[in-house]
Amino acid sequence: MAQRSDTKQKMVQAAKQLIRERGYNATAFADVLKLSDSPRGSVYFHFPGGKTQLAMEAAEAHAHEQVAIIDRAAEQAASAVDLIETYLNLAREGMVGSNYARGCGIAPLITEGAAQESAAVGETARRAFSEMIDRLAFHLVAFRVDRSAARVLADAVIAGVEGAMVTSRALQSPTPFDAVRVALASHAASVSPRDSSRKRG
Repeated sequence: MAQRSDTKQKMVQAAKQLIRERGYNATAFADVLKLSDSPRGSVYFHFPGGKTQLAMEAAEAHAHEQVAIIDRAAEQAASAVDLIETYLNLAREGMVGSNYARGCGIAPLITEGAAQESAAVGETARRAFSEMIDRLAFHLVAFRVDRSAARVLADAVIAGVEGAMVTSRALQSPTPFDAVRVALASHAASVSPRDSSRKRG
């Protein structure tokens, strides 16, 4: 049973990587099998819903990964401004490290029509982005940002990172991440109390 689970997990991770690099439509099961070194018979055993199911699970895995990154950034940060800057820096490092080849694991499901063809795909994408925004807002509130301001800022950060990924890949430059970081850190400072250390207890 563990072996089956491992195979499925490898396929989900491979799909996530390929969707981030190629998009949804250009990601084929054959490529997922090759990258994950999985047997052909595992496709419909683990994913009876076909490519749609695989893409949905890859999007969920991407969201969980991003939530973990947000948590790690929050642990490293001393304030709301630090949190925003750290998260943007991690996103920047990821893009540069991929040689400008890596995009979002969720957005292609929306932009390439999968969500329009399946309500379940659209709901998965909505939930995945919401998880990221909710987690970031949670940490901003912990840094004493007002709840409504934290939600707006979290929305702006996730949207800013999404846009920076697209323009950074097009320009082959990290400058979009730098611009977004400066603008959003400035806004975070404006909505943070003077003592913006994390709440205790």
